Amino acid sequence: MPRPQILPQLTTLLLGTIATTIAMASPVLAKAERIYVTYGLLERSVQLEALERYAATGQLDDDLYVYTSYVSEEQRQQLRKILQTKAELSPVAISQFLYSPQGELLLKRLGQVIQPEARTDGAVAIRSALILAAADPVEGLSPLNIMRKFPTRGIRVDLRKTLQVAGEIEKVFSDNQRYVNQVIASADRTAAAAPLPRPSINLTNPGRISFSTTTVQLTDSARIQATGISQARSFPVDVYLPNVTSTIPAIVISHGVGSDRITFRTLARHLASHGFAVFVPEHPGSSGKQIDALIRGLASEVAEPTEFLDRPLDVKYILDYFSKLSRTDARFRNVNFQKVGVLGQSFGGYTALALGGAKLDFDHLKSICTEDALLNTFNVSLALQCRATQLFNQNYPLADSRIAAIVSINPLASAVFSPSSLEKIQIPTLMISSGSDTIAPAVPEQIIPFTQLKTRDRYLVMVPQGSHFSFLEDAGGPGPINIPEAVVGPNPAQARRYMNALGLAFFRSYLTPQVGFRSFLTSGYVKSISDDSQPIGLVTSFDLSSDIKIPTRAVTPPSPAPLVK
Repeated sequence: MPRPQILPQLTTLLLGTIATTIAMASPVLAKAERIYVTYGLLERSVQLEALERYAATGQLDDDLYVYTSYVSEEQRQQLRKILQTKAELSPVAISQFLYSPQGELLLKRLGQVIQPEARTDGAVAIRSALILAAADPVEGLSPLNIMRKFPTRGIRVDLRKTLQVAGEIEKVFSDNQRYVNQVIASADRTAAAAPLPRPSINLTNPGRISFSTTTVQLTDSARIQATGISQARSFPVDVYLPNVTSTIPAIVISHGVGSDRITFRTLARHLASHGFAVFVPEHPGSSGKQIDALIRGLASEVAEPTEFLDRPLDVKYILDYFSKLSRTDARFRNVNFQKVGVLGQSFGGYTALALGGAKLDFDHLKSICTEDALLNTFNVSLALQCRATQLFNQNYPLADSRIAAIVSINPLASAVFSPSSLEKIQIPTLMISSGSDTIAPAVPEQIIPFTQLKTRDRYLVMVPQGSHFSFLEDAGGPGPINIPEAVVGPNPAQARRYMNALGLAFFRSYLTPQVGFRSFLTSGYVKSISDDSQPIGLVTSFDLSSDIKIPTRAVTPPSPAPLVK
């Protein structure tokens, strides 16, 4: 059952609110009877009732007509949809998240643009409006209801700042799209030069090897935290073990924030059916249970800073524990724990890179994570990455020589790793990026870090219409808080099929003697399996365009939509 995904839903809702402001040159938050738009000494206002009537009927009064006459009919219809969009978030979940460091950062950014009538910082008023709207059993958490709950009679939007935000959004969105297009164009050119017919082997099909599954509860009783204090760390691990007598290569899968062991269950079963022993831990400080604890008020943030250490150390402990167990337990006797693959998504993508040799760079972190930079960024992942600055500046040995190949899906990388950190990875690396990722955006978090890798065997897979959640099992399924389909992106099932094929090809190539599988790690093969409903491309090198400034920000588009059609 998917865990609550507060940040993506809330970000989508609030940036939809800003999109409405931009589209109409008016704010969309207020219990206010009137909404005031200021630009220097100039000021205009519109009644909240006019927005409500427009959302319900499409009827424009004189004031609204002035604003909407500057946009197309399609944009006006999009505006009506945004005004009525609801997020299924409880007031408790909203309240707990908005008091976390990540929530405070989001509120500070919004409070610069959307303010009470007295022109004071709007962060506190926005928080109040969000919680009250979420507690409304009838209207719920929608932009219009947030307007109604805003705790002043009037609300002001600084149009100058709003237009600045709009310009930043457009610039980041445009640059991101151009980079994604360039990666796909490069992949297409390479595929055209060396086409590969669709192979007779379908790597998405399950293998013929039977396997057993079990869950083992591990306790690292001597885990050394960042403070230097020994503290026990307990966590479950799902084990998928093939029923074979030959040597079995091992893979560890690391989930992202707010996920759990089932996130990549289908991939684990797929790899096990092809002869891999797969170990899937649940990282206790950044799993779905941590989000539940945040909602119940038992935790103060999405993930403690020590998770940047504990996650790689969880994987190390798994290898230590089962390697030792293999001496006495015949089930694990044939598993090769000296040449291991790691696959991770989002925070798990960071985990894979850290284990593969990338070192936390605290000087780089401090240069990125300034207060001004955080207040002006649209890169949601920085809110988490910059929490690593709270760790003691020590030489943490997170790399593990047993790791022989890594797959990093939608990783967080721009702040925690510097170019010199990523250069230290010397093992085969497959990085997967989604063009419509609004949590860990493609350009700063994957494309640029990929160009900084110096390992001989490196691959970048681009899914231009994919999102941060495209590869997750049941990302849009039933749960306490669902991720909207528009946020998940088109055809996530196809994205997961790609992951099955590429994961199998990659680990077959670098964890076993079957080097023939490297023909599947080519632009030609990926082009041959690319589906129009969710296209995909692969490159082994990429040059950043000199005419595009490397962005330090990334943003959710005004409305959820694929970046490349």
